[in-house]
Amino acid sequence: MTSRKLQVVSPVPADIDIANSVVPLHISEIAKDLDLNPDHYDLYGKYKAKVLLSVFDELKEKQDGYYVVVGGITPTPLGEGKSTTTVGLCQALGAFLDKKVVTTLRQPSQGPTFGIKGGAAGGGYSQVIPMDEFNLHLTGDIHAITAANNLLAAAIDTRIFHENTQKDAALFNRLCPPDKEGNRSFNDIMFRRLKKLNITKTKPGDLTPEEVNKFARLDIDPDSITWRRVMDVNDRFLRKITVGQGPDEKGMVRETGFDISVASEIMAVLALTTSLSDMRERLGKMVIGNSKSGEPVTADDLGLGGALTVLMKDAINPTLMQTLEGTPVLVHAGPFANIAHGNSSIVADKIALKLVGPGGYVVTEAGFGSDIGTEKFMNIKCRYSGLKPQCAIIVATIRALKMHGGGPLVTAGKPLDRAYVTENVGLVEAGCVNLARHIENTKAYGVNVVVAVNKFSTDTDAEIAAVRNAALAAGAFDAVLCTHHAHGGKGAVDLGIAVQKACENATQPLKFLYPLDISIKDKIEAIARSYGASGVEYSDQAEKQIEMYTKQGFSGLPICMAKTQYSFSDNASAKGAPSGFILPIRDVRGSIGAGFIYPLVGTMSTMPGLPTRPCFYDIDLDTDTGRVKGLS
Repeated sequence: MTSRKLQVVSPVPADIDIANSVVPLHISEIAKDLDLNPDHYDLYGKYKAKVLLSVFDELKEKQDGYYVVVGGITPTPLGEGKSTTTVGLCQALGAFLDKKVVTTLRQPSQGPTFGIKGGAAGGGYSQVIPMDEFNLHLTGDIHAITAANNLLAAAIDTRIFHENTQKDAALFNRLCPPDKEGNRSFNDIMFRRLKKLNITKTKPGDLTPEEVNKFARLDIDPDSITWRRVMDVNDRFLRKITVGQGPDEKGMVRETGFDISVASEIMAVLALTTSLSDMRERLGKMVIGNSKSGEPVTADDLGLGGALTVLMKDAINPTLMQTLEGTPVLVHAGPFANIAHGNSSIVADKIALKLVGPGGYVVTEAGFGSDIGTEKFMNIKCRYSGLKPQCAIIVATIRALKMHGGGPLVTAGKPLDRAYVTENVGLVEAGCVNLARHIENTKAYGVNVVVAVNKFSTDTDAEIAAVRNAALAAGAFDAVLCTHHAHGGKGAVDLGIAVQKACENATQPLKFLYPLDISIKDKIEAIARSYGASGVEYSDQAEKQIEMYTKQGFSGLPICMAKTQYSFSDNASAKGAPSGFILPIRDVRGSIGAGFIYPLVGTMSTMPGLPTRPCFYDIDLDTDTGRVKGLS
């Protein structure tokens, strides 16, 4: 594959300075390495291209490459470098080990980019470039999701308004207006609702008054509406709002709110869809609330499934980019890792596996620790994709293991305690109980587990040896020291070799944590046991929602647990490997179009706020060169 040699300097400069020091290859050169010709992609400037779904159709008979997922131990608030490790590994495989490789990553939200976390292009000498384009608008997929989401939100309130201000006949006549000859007809999407209502008639004039009422009135219960508006900005003051206050809305006021765009179910649909037709069906099946009689109301009931698909028709194509060392990257989708499954798209992975072919590698990242991201990757994403990974990586840092061993609190924005920058092998060994549980849980899926120790300058040989010994004792296939942040792909060559051996020696089938045909509660409890819980406690609201989803026929969906990423338990301060606790389920909700039920363990914010000093203070444009400054 095409690769470029990095000029590495020490100490490691700021991410944006490293990114700006490398002139990217024209994206057509990256595409050529993957045997893509100009008919296979649409250019978005010089350094990005949308890869068309037709590529998969052309290559569907080709054998897949190896499939690798990158998860991590339970992180500190500073993060442990999963994205950086994912990119560094691929740079090692492509630029140093001469393997055909594609990295598949989530698209980051602009909320954290301008808020407190910064971007998500990797870091140091293991980055996706151009990193400013990666972290900002990219090719507009999140904007398309925002538009589609808000069109549906507008349709919900408008439909309630029109149903409340018109009688059945007037409402029906406006839904099925006469043509120039005076004939009325149903359009295509209306037949979906007729079928749902078991009405077999095909002409509007043949419906009885009772059928007209059932067809025309969705009778949405405003208190049941779960669909909220979205925007891709952190804005805490939009978490709860009131709509309908204008005089023309005739007093139809209700409380609602905004989520950040990546929390939209449409983002989860994009990530889990397998084709354009599958996306159309999933968008139409999205449930926005219930009727007053308790029946689910969908986007197709509102007549909107087709229009949403039109808005999303380009977003379904993954975006081709490159790493600092010229290896290919497919960026696609970016669902939340708590209320959604936190993984990049199925279509990107499926295309990438065909492009690399036998002996090649596709490396993808799963959000948060392995208890959340890898679990959802296996039980949700792989269940829908039909794909099976051969290797799972668990990224660990000495810093995080010391925290799990009883070290002082780690807080973003504050200097690390001395315990984290001086040798303390005992603290590391005590914290390895967290690593051991992640290894045990991940091995249970039938994959070989490789531990990647992401090295910091203050880590000592004795501490690193303690992690390796604990990892191997817990059943890891291998445990490898990595310096990719400081050295790029060269610093992850040993990891690349370990991953290659792990993939070549993978023999077991994929084993899911639970079957789909058991009850919602049984599935929740299977996941809870993997956390170390001895039982589950359901609130009255959760019990009510489980009963409703079961009655509505959704109990066969997989489970997407929404809990803190900072502990195996519901208590973020419970470090290490807690056990014997009762996991509380506060509420249970559904992303029916995307295809999962998500129980809420505690309170989950779906609209972040801005800190006192957001990242945007550092971001500016050099007006002489046009380059972005201060992006992290």
